Amino acid sequence: MATAATASATAATRFTLLAGAGLRSRISRRPTAVRFQRQRGLTTTALLKTADLLPKAQGQPETLDYRVFLVDGGGRKVSPWHDVPLRAGDGVFHFVVEIPKESSAKMEVATDEAFTPIKQDTKKGNLRYYPYNINWNYGLLPQTWEDPTSANSDVEGAFGDNDPVDVVEIGERRANIGDVLKVKPLAALAMIDEGELDWKIVAISLDDPKASLVNDVDDVEKHFPGTLTAIRDWFRDYKIPDGKPANRFGLGNKPASKEYALKVIEETNESWEKLVKRNIPAGELSLA
Repeated sequence: MATAATASATAATRFTLLAGAGLRSRISRRPTAVRFQRQRGLTTTALLKTADLLPKAQGQPETLDYRVFLVDGGGRKVSPWHDVPLRAGDGVFHFVVEIPKESSAKMEVATDEAFTPIKQDTKKGNLRYYPYNINWNYGLLPQTWEDPTSANSDVEGAFGDNDPVDVVEIGERRANIGDVLKVKPLAALAMIDEGELDWKIVAISLDDPKASLVNDVDDVEKHFPGTLTAIRDWFRDYKIPDGKPANRFGLGNKPASKEYALKVIEETNESWEKLVKRNIPAGELSLA
């Protein structure tokens, strides 16, 4: 029969052993919404509830310090680029709003800052604005990346622009900076910006009244006549007032089908996975 001293020593030894591996194991299992285990950068989003995500602003709008973070239900910061899951169901994807429709401040995910918040872009220390309002909600597909080391044989051998894939959401509702919406892709435009490939996925939010009517590129022209041409022309011309040349478009200067858009999404998601696994050098990009 163990003495009190022996039992105490045994308990102390057991605690010492658990203080390392066991305690760390308990910590790693603690639910943290999305600050999960990483395999040298690879993330899993099994614990993230996108319905609980909220934008949280820091600083004053239209200042250099202004940032919009995403926070989970526990108030913890998450990355709109890395932590929000790409897929939201069969043929449905998450879309993070950077620029609400009918606004002109050039907001974008800060890909080189921790938690990749949304901020206003700058040039030579000055805040950037589009020369006129953008007419659609604009933002990114999380967990995608346009690889600047990979040439696209379909689009003049252009290399990726080192950013997440852009989305132009054509629904009627004006979203807010940092909103996470469920969208279905309808078409893709292969914009070439100063030699770099900058995909524009045309999509519609599932909560839009016309969402059930549009399922491919031809439906957009039927139910939103002139919209695809307007999107192409807007992105083609927006730099001209600053004295820069017009952007160009590959794929015959025409929007590609939904099937092609899904191909773009799949390929850029694979590129993102390689990035966060460190199979491709991240450079100044933040993977946190």
